[in-house]
Amino acid sequence: MKKFYPRKQIKQMINSRLFVTVLLILVQMLFLFVLADLLANVHLYVNLFLRIISIAAALWILTRPDNPSYKISWILAIFLAPLVGGLFYLIFGNKRFGINMKKQLNAYSKVLEQSPHSSGSNIQALHVENPMQARQANCLYRLSNAPLYSETATKYFPSGEIMFQRLIEELKKAKHFIFLEFFIIGEGLLWDTVLDILEQKAKEGVEIRVMYDDAGCIQTLPEGYDSILRQKGIETVVFNPLQPRLNTFLNYRDHRKICVIDGNVGFTGGVNLADEYINYVELHGYWKDTGIMLKGRGVQGLTDLFLQLWQFSTGKTLDSSRYTAIHSYPCDGLVQPFGDDPMNRGNPSKTAYMQLIQQASDFVYIASPYLILDDEMCSCLQTAALSGVDVRIITPHIPDKWYVHQVTRSFYGPLLKAGVRIFEYTPGFIHAKMILTDDQTAVIGSPNMDYRSFYLNFECAVALYHCSSIDTMKKDFLETQNNAQEIQLEEHMATPLPIRFLRALLRLLAPLM
Repeated sequence: MKKFYPRKQIKQMINSRLFVTVLLILVQMLFLFVLADLLANVHLYVNLFLRIISIAAALWILTRPDNPSYKISWILAIFLAPLVGGLFYLIFGNKRFGINMKKQLNAYSKVLEQSPHSSGSNIQALHVENPMQARQANCLYRLSNAPLYSETATKYFPSGEIMFQRLIEELKKAKHFIFLEFFIIGEGLLWDTVLDILEQKAKEGVEIRVMYDDAGCIQTLPEGYDSILRQKGIETVVFNPLQPRLNTFLNYRDHRKICVIDGNVGFTGGVNLADEYINYVELHGYWKDTGIMLKGRGVQGLTDLFLQLWQFSTGKTLDSSRYTAIHSYPCDGLVQPFGDDPMNRGNPSKTAYMQLIQQASDFVYIASPYLILDDEMCSCLQTAALSGVDVRIITPHIPDKWYVHQVTRSFYGPLLKAGVRIFEYTPGFIHAKMILTDDQTAVIGSPNMDYRSFYLNFECAVALYHCSSIDTMKKDFLETQNNAQEIQLEEHMATPLPIRFLRALLRLLAPLM
């Protein structure tokens, strides 16, 4: 295992495009603030105009259907900086899209609408077995055009290392096409191994398409890496390239993790294509992650999600009929791959979590690297625990971002008082994102339990109903819990006052992180 050297990483970060981009954006924000202040002090009408914009923005925020905590944070920001708060909201906080963007979004939505599926009969069959689960499946279908599939086998992976081994095996079998969509791709053992296979497959005539997020890869890939991949015969898209200027869409990232091979095999989960995810490089102790593989009809859901965002990013429509699954597998329960995006007011990821929690009668087990909850989710967890449901949550003990970890811990108090059991994974950083309930249902994929995943990112996950993988997930969760420290209410309440004040301050800004 390679060691992580902080000084080297800091030096690389300072010399990176990310540092320059962030610095230039901060300079622009500072310039905007100073200019507004100077003009407001010199010209009374400018002062009045800027304050009117802020007041109008605050009133507009109140009428929006956004999350209350998100609205409160922005109103607080406007109150603290009345001259520029309204302008900053118009740039960063208001979810508005230009004409071209709206056209792309409309085309993006039609991909799933036109995809062949037989969701209705599967939902009816699930309704006979469990009406509550059928309601959830129907809700996800209506929110994100996510069909419910049978004839699909599932395989759960309790670590990035195990998932990586299986991913390599399946990539080598590719005959027709390979789709890869990941938030992070990093040069190193994992990606080099994958890239060698992709290059060989491209020479064999296999269609290869790769999509990665620019913000996610800005420190892990050299600038212009997409051109390098194209020279190797790999079609490549960089999602939402970072520009050193203030703009609304800057905040929306592709956080998905999808691999589809020949339409018959699909992978998703928390694992990115970088060495820390397989513990070849150590960043924050042992990196605990999870993933799942689908084989059969259900892979179509992941294929469609990839095609959606490819079309959204390029404006080019790919014929989805060329990428359909051609093999079915013995039914192993029902699977429902679904996507989420910042334009979807129904918040499919959050809705899926809340429905599972509300419908649980025995237990709710959750693993998430971040626990930044809105009032609805917090109340949902508290109500379940107070009702006698065994609610357990595993978060990291060793964080990747200290400020986010402090916000996560700020939510412990209300949850612990309601009877929720919270564990911090002590060997390192847990990056798994999953929820399972009552031995029957689960969701696993890319969304974290935070505002960014639920409201700002493009995400993906798979809902599982009566699949054999759920039992494996439960066993892994309990084993992970055995390697975690349970947080006691008395211990949490004994947190020093300065730290509690810091957490409260950071929590106010949590929806804006």
